[in-house]
Amino acid sequence: MHTISLWIESFPQLLAATVKVTIPLSLICFAIALVLGIATAQLRLSRFAVGRTIARFYVWIFRGTPVLVQLFIAFFGLPKIGISLTAWAAAIITFSLNSGAYIAEGVRGAQLSLPKGQWEAASTLRLSHWQTLRYVIGPQIWRIALPPLGNEFVNLVKSTSLASVITLSDVLQIGQQITARTYEPLILYTEVALIYLLICTALSWGQAYLEKRTSRYVITND
Repeated sequence: MHTISLWIESFPQLLAATVKVTIPLSLICFAIALVLGIATAQLRLSRFAVGRTIARFYVWIFRGTPVLVQLFIAFFGLPKIGISLTAWAAAIITFSLNSGAYIAEGVRGAQLSLPKGQWEAASTLRLSHWQTLRYVIGPQIWRIALPPLGNEFVNLVKSTSLASVITLSDVLQIGQQITARTYEPLILYTEVALIYLLICTALSWGQAYLEKRTSRYVITND
């Protein structure tokens, strides 16, 4: 009974933190990361050596270092050189850059899986590079990259729990505060875990639905 009563008592606070911080933070970061990832993928596939080098370096750094270390650098390290960020700003910048690097590789892989003949066919129709991306290549990339994009969104939601270490009042931070008052870490952290599980399960269902709706034949290099 004690466990149930504590769950009921703490749920409104945890739900509020989820709605006000965890979900908005995840959506904002994923939107930024998606734009950044698509742009980075195009740079990596471009004919410009400087752009390819910059994009490759960015992906190398953010995929090769722990996101928690990146978060510490943004929040605790940058003030040492005169750049002070709020917890929200540090979290958004860090998670967006980190997720963007992974999305870039997913989009690049999807684009490389399409035969070059489609670019050549679009060129004969006098479509520009961006028109080809928008009308010919883009829709197919979306269908191919949807599974890794969905997986990255789920990973991003779980990664946002790290924002609690820089005092951002997300659902995990609130869970820690309640635990400090009640001395019931097992009960509270289990409840927090279930909230994340529900969010990620809903996202997985949404991903499966989109995959089913967009499951059309796509010509690849296989």
